[in-house]
Amino acid sequence: MQNNNQSKPLIVQGDSTLLLDVHNSGFEDARTEIAPFAELEKSPEHMHTYKISPLSLWNAASAGITPDLIIERLKRWSRFPVPENIVFSIKDTISKFGKLILKETETDGKLLLIIEDKYIKAEIMARKSLEKYLRPSEDGFLINLVDRGTIKQELLQLGYPVKDMAPLKEGAPLEVKLKKYTENGAPFTIRDYQKEAAATFCGDGGPGTGFGTIVLPCGAGKTIVGLKVMEILKTNTLILTTNVAAVHQWIDEIKDKTEIPPDDIGEYTGDKKNIKPVTVGTYQILTWRPDKESDFPHFSIFRKENWGLIIYDEVHLLPAPVFRVTAEIQALRRLGLTATLIREDGRESDVFSLVGPKRYDVPWKELESKGWIADANCYEIRLDLKENLRVEYAVADKRKKFRIASENPSKIPITKQIIENHREDPILVIGQYIDQLKLLSKELNAPLITGKTPNPERERIFSDFKSGKSRVIVVSKVANFAIDLPDASVAVQVSGTFGSRQEEAQRLGRILRPKERNSYFYSLVTRYTTEEEFALNRQKFLTEQGYKYHIEVW
Repeated sequence: MQNNNQSKPLIVQGDSTLLLDVHNSGFEDARTEIAPFAELEKSPEHMHTYKISPLSLWNAASAGITPDLIIERLKRWSRFPVPENIVFSIKDTISKFGKLILKETETDGKLLLIIEDKYIKAEIMARKSLEKYLRPSEDGFLINLVDRGTIKQELLQLGYPVKDMAPLKEGAPLEVKLKKYTENGAPFTIRDYQKEAAATFCGDGGPGTGFGTIVLPCGAGKTIVGLKVMEILKTNTLILTTNVAAVHQWIDEIKDKTEIPPDDIGEYTGDKKNIKPVTVGTYQILTWRPDKESDFPHFSIFRKENWGLIIYDEVHLLPAPVFRVTAEIQALRRLGLTATLIREDGRESDVFSLVGPKRYDVPWKELESKGWIADANCYEIRLDLKENLRVEYAVADKRKKFRIASENPSKIPITKQIIENHREDPILVIGQYIDQLKLLSKELNAPLITGKTPNPERERIFSDFKSGKSRVIVVSKVANFAIDLPDASVAVQVSGTFGSRQEEAQRLGRILRPKERNSYFYSLVTRYTTEEEFALNRQKFLTEQGYKYHIEVW
């Protein structure tokens, strides 16, 4: 701890922004302490900017962080006195969490929204958009059970998070027991933080528990947390994830690590539609419909079985249409798993309202320091655009500019050089544009996986990669999602999708599983182009997690 105020790393400003001095010796400790209640906005090389928002404070409150603890942390690290309006705002904002409480009633199909503050009650009564959902009663309002999610969404938009204390459905019972040994005979043990995450989510089983989001790094075993929750709750479970490969991984993990009979495990995808006590499906099949005017026919899966738990894998990628049905099924226990709460569509508040608030997270660097995930070295390599492309780039529109920069042919020899520098390492080359990846695959004599690669061929390539038969594979953005590549230690990102922080999380996560050697993440960026601008945005994610981003010009 610093004794001299002037040497502390943090400046708390009256507009709820926090400036954090990267070069200060207390930077890392301060960053770790403010990250649970503040969101990173900018991360240039000298001073990082965080923002305290209502949602970040309510997520902190949901995870058990008190306003007094937040204020104490700010005062401990702040170079100057914390502005009084910030102290007031933190206390006032968090105090709203719990002012509106949903409870059960004796009236069938109804819940009671309790509002003791008469001024808040008056404000809500005056809202025309809420009239159709609310029926005034002595203690607050009666609402229809089916409007449970919608009313939480609406009230959060007004600045009033609802504390949902209404009971949840038990669902059909299912015996779930984790194995002590996996199918290959290896001992299976659950890490302490995985047990803690599952226990925090489940709570005592009473009102206010059994819904929320667990935030853990890629490679930290979010699937294992899901299996532990299933063992605790012992109920029929629907698991939704990003693609067919991820579905097969979940099914393999369930068979490998639980004693659930294979006949009780179903797959619900474009290929198979078997509904069993444990069913694993894709978001894509749920959001399919014949045309834009039709309903989503596969939403009926939510109602076909007496589910007691729904697991949303990679909840930051939950498609917006699924929010609609998620609003309807608020009586079910629901677990969101993710490496980042950031959504590119800005619907973090919907995750809070409909899936549940953040219940547990562990900083990436903390797990790295304990050896649970690999130490990562992150490099951004900047290179010039080929001379013959500069005029074409200059006259192109913004989207075309990004593609020209992304497909810069100069990236091919640099990729070859990186691979040569890592002769002993298994390597992923990841990109966005298929033509570029086909060329790289040919130049590197490495197999290519895209979204069109048939699942059997995809799984064969992955198998060869894991066994060491092939050392380099080229993959499209399918690598962003839940693809199990436990032995990758180097990733070379040749192109991306317009600066997505969630994409950076997934791609870095491909190489973070623990192993004997360190991990390396290279991002190739064309200098003086729009790609460079987007790269600055992507760096936010690495900075949030405490990683230093080394920039080199080749």
